[in-house]
Amino acid sequence: MTQAQQTQTPTEPQQSSPQPSTAPISSGFSEKEGKEQKAFERWRRTLSLITGVGLSQAEFQAEVEKVNQKQCELRKEQLIKSSPGVRFMMNNLKNAGCPLTKNMMECAACDATKSGGFSKDHGIMLCQNGFFSKKHQEHTMIHEMIHMYDHCVFNVDWENLRHHACSEVRAAALSGDCNWSREVRRGIYTFTKQHQECVKRRAILSVEANPKCSSRAAAERAVNAVFESCYNDTRPFDEFY
Repeated sequence: MTQAQQTQTPTEPQQSSPQPSTAPISSGFSEKEGKEQKAFERWRRTLSLITGVGLSQAEFQAEVEKVNQKQCELRKEQLIKSSPGVRFMMNNLKNAGCPLTKNMMECAACDATKSGGFSKDHGIMLCQNGFFSKKHQEHTMIHEMIHMYDHCVFNVDWENLRHHACSEVRAAALSGDCNWSREVRRGIYTFTKQHQECVKRRAILSVEANPKCSSRAAAERAVNAVFESCYNDTRPFDEFY
């Protein structure tokens, strides 16, 4: 596809009138022209974004991040209003004395290995470039809210690997992150204890990334030590979401 060329119609010079006119000059044509120009520019930018033609690498990436952020923010607003799981967690955080506002959930660009994160000092980060669907963002929001709930209610020490492991087990189990459809998308097909195996695997990956974790074996030991009790602790849910 060739690059779309932007064209402009030159304005013809006005001829002098022997007598100045007292009639008002209509601005209808210029307003229409302006709207058409804006519409064309939006089309041109969209085409450039799709094809990459006419944009430098930095400009292309900046445009992609704008689109990702806008979509992330829109979905966040929609999920806060309509997702039963998100609303349930927000209500329980409020009841626990740790109210979560939408401004405490920030959409930002992350590296390709992450979809979200929780910080006791800064709140929840949503990785705007890491979501493949609205449902994925919903699961991530609930996952990080469970970490926030655990920090608020259970006073988690995030440098203690067993504390961290317990919260990761609960978040993976309760958020929908280990639903069978999510596992199929990851290319993992199991029918026996699929949910438990997914929760354990993903908890180990998260604990392994803890700066206080010395090795994968240390992460596995921490998760195995707490798995049974933390997997069966569904608070504040009555059962797996």
